[in-house]
Amino acid sequence: MKTKLEKAVKTLCKELRKDPDYFRSYQANIAMQFKDEYSRKRKNKKYLNNDDIHEIANDAATSFLNLLIKK
Repeated sequence: MKTKLEKAVKTLCKELRKDPDYFRSYQANIAMQFKDEYSRKRKNKKYLNNDDIHEIANDAATSFLNLLIKK
C-alpha cells in the first residue's frame, strides 16, 4: 500500500509531465533559486570554482524546497 506522500509525489510527477506550463513554473522557480544564490555568492568573489558551484547548488536546492513547503 502506498503512503500519502508516495501518492502525492506520483500525482505531482503526473501533473508535471502532463502540463507544460506547470512544468515550466517549477523549472523557473528552481532556476531562480540557483540564480539568486549565485548572485549572492558572486558579490563576495570575482571567480567561482567547482566547490563554490557545489555550495551554490546545494543552497539553491534548500531555498527551493523551503519555498515549496512554505505555508
